[in-house]
Amino acid sequence: MPAKQGGSITIVFSAGIPILLPIVIPFLFSSHNRLKWVIMVFVVVFGIMGIFVWNMGLNPTALSSTTDNFKQSFVPMRSQEKRANCSCRPGPTFYKLENFVDKNELNQVAKRREAEYKQHLKRESSPLDTLLIAQPNSPLRYPIQGVTAPPLQTITIPELSVQAPFEISYQVSLHATQGTLNTEVPGYEDEVQGRGEHVMKISTSTLDDLNHILNYTTYTSTVYEISTADLVSFKFKQYWATFPILIRQPMMPKLYDPGADKKISSLVTITTKTFLRYDSVRRLIDSIRTFYPDIKIIVADDSFIPEKINGSNVEHYIMPPAKGWFAGRNLAVSQVTTKYFLWVDDDFLFTKETKIEKLVEVMETIPKLDVVGGTVAGNDFKFQLVYEEGGEEGGCLHQRNGHLKNVPGFPACVVTSGVVNFFLARPEPVLNVGFDPRLNRVAHSEFFFDGLGALLVGSCGDVSIGHQHADKSQGNEMNEMYRKFRTNTNEQFKMKLFMYYFKNHLKCFSKN
Repeated sequence: MPAKQGGSITIVFSAGIPILLPIVIPFLFSSHNRLKWVIMVFVVVFGIMGIFVWNMGLNPTALSSTTDNFKQSFVPMRSQEKRANCSCRPGPTFYKLENFVDKNELNQVAKRREAEYKQHLKRESSPLDTLLIAQPNSPLRYPIQGVTAPPLQTITIPELSVQAPFEISYQVSLHATQGTLNTEVPGYEDEVQGRGEHVMKISTSTLDDLNHILNYTTYTSTVYEISTADLVSFKFKQYWATFPILIRQPMMPKLYDPGADKKISSLVTITTKTFLRYDSVRRLIDSIRTFYPDIKIIVADDSFIPEKINGSNVEHYIMPPAKGWFAGRNLAVSQVTTKYFLWVDDDFLFTKETKIEKLVEVMETIPKLDVVGGTVAGNDFKFQLVYEEGGEEGGCLHQRNGHLKNVPGFPACVVTSGVVNFFLARPEPVLNVGFDPRLNRVAHSEFFFDGLGALLVGSCGDVSIGHQHADKSQGNEMNEMYRKFRTNTNEQFKMKLFMYYFKNHLKCFSKN
């Protein structure tokens, strides 16, 4: 070990001086003046180095005393106790969101918003948010990440040891807050104090015994949490380290059987939402059947007078009238039983460029992707989001066109924050984000706002779907009714901005 190597070097330096003296002394009385001085300098330097290494080898505090703040290997500090206010980015479209709250109610709304935000921080906070600062020159060896304990279960803490020079005795202590400590080594009753408690102390006369006990030290989680962490302290003399143990309930995987042939119809379900546009949705289904005759299609329908939608492998779900755009998305996606779903609008048309296989290949190759969009009539409408967490006033969100990086191996694909209404996605992460049912008229980007940080989104320009021309066959009355319920109103617009302010805790939103 390093300490013992230091001791052996000390012996070499110390023993070297008496060995050299019989050789040096005759030269001191010789007539070779230059040689005299060379030998004298050599002996002095050699002796000083021996003394210095001796002090380092037997007295580690001699080295630490030359450095002021090397006492802790890990110093825990609370990170971001108070978030700084963010700066709103200018853009062609800019909204200071509190301006869309009734002035007479602003104070009360702000108080409710702040109370809910504090609850959010408590729910999302973790001991892993604690900032740990590593200091140099520590003799402690310990894991810095990768240790996980299931709740209420016991694990062995790996790689605990002390790398120290010779001492008459060795004492270390370990401290946990959400679990207890023990050692699997039998005996050592006098050496180990605090078995099965939050604080365990070990005192031995040899370094080998100390590290033997540390090598079999265990941690038992005593608090049931499905996802948290314990910060365990490890102390030897003036050295102090802190390392995390994740306490995490393992989740069972949810796997989808692609079938022996891995057909697209076994992997993908097509989902859509319709309202009053039965001619459009029937044309969509006909176009799908031209290229994918067996694939399942799910239609969520909130029309006032539902009409039957015929066709094999078509599931038609009737909703309360005019329930809305996002409510229909939630319903359709909730019924998907395949690994992926493909979202399309009810007035799209499949063409020879609508290659679902290409999107599936991207998702299968890069499993971390949750959503991959294509283009609609050649337009991808992809955008990126820049979000800054703010203080009590709220955060700042900026939306702009473009992408974040390329997707390796797929030249036509990029990573971005949001895509058009034509995308392949995994059902579970999408449902975890959800589509806010209060957005019942014009909404799309809001799903990606809510999914920022939860969904990894891609966009591929080599997969396209067509768009139907305006449907005039339904008559003016039906088209007028459709516009009445689908066109954004001033009240809907204000409500959307209020949601940004309260639900997303934003103080401003800009767009270019």
